[in-house]
Amino acid sequence: MAVSLPFSVDLSDKVAVITGAGGVLMSEFARALAAAGAKVALLDINKPAVEAVASSIGPAALPLAVDCLDKAALQAAAATVEAAFGRVNLLINGAGGNSPRATCDNETASVATDGALSGAPDGGASDGKSFFDLDEAGLRFVYDLNIVSAFLVTQVFAAGMVSSGGNIINISSMNAFRPLTKIPAYSAAKAGISNFTQWLAVHFAPVGIRVNAIAPGFFVTNQNRALLFAPDGTPTPRTGKILAATPQKRFGEVSDLIGTLLFLACDKASAFITGAVIPVDGGFNAYSGV
Repeated sequence: MAVSLPFSVDLSDKVAVITGAGGVLMSEFARALAAAGAKVALLDINKPAVEAVASSIGPAALPLAVDCLDKAALQAAAATVEAAFGRVNLLINGAGGNSPRATCDNETASVATDGALSGAPDGGASDGKSFFDLDEAGLRFVYDLNIVSAFLVTQVFAAGMVSSGGNIINISSMNAFRPLTKIPAYSAAKAGISNFTQWLAVHFAPVGIRVNAIAPGFFVTNQNRALLFAPDGTPTPRTGKILAATPQKRFGEVSDLIGTLLFLACDKASAFITGAVIPVDGGFNAYSGV
């Protein structure tokens, strides 16, 4: 599957590791980096998905079915990547996501007629799964999937960068700047990723490792499709709210992220940039609603 690059960048000196590489966004990141000359190791817990992505790229891609919460498995993967491609000098922490177990059905709370607290869907009648119904295990799952995975993956792969420099790009989110309703765990986790990005940037600056993050706005992925579209394909009320608050009045396309990715991945273009969290959001974060 060919990918169109917005400008020419030579990444032939890069050995990249991408986590969550079987997903919609990270698979396209992998294709873009490979098209720019990088060798790409694709890590994902979903073996068929990551193998399909690697097949679409060719010999420059190495698929590895890895649980990014298993440090021993990550260390084994690091050894495999180095044996195949050499020292890793670019890491994309893309593994992450949300869980229905940590998602409210309602935007705000209200006191129901029986005196019990519940949620009010978009300010309406009280019903559905409220904040008080959320599963603690679901919250821990979301934190682990986003923050703990980035922590472990960075520990493993940045260790090889300390002696000769490297580049880490985390995937944050628009709701790291302003939390979105219904998804408290995911909003908090992505805010943690932005903070962790800044912490890592300071910590690693003396040894020549840059750390930045991309904060996508609203993109339709397999994980959020049910929140944005009904089973028959019609937009949900949430989609209406999102587009009303996005000055460009559309969802992002994966291709909208590639320019920022290549800019951050290219040391010549972004050598003095570290600790930045760059929104790619159609103006959502800039819009006050008025």
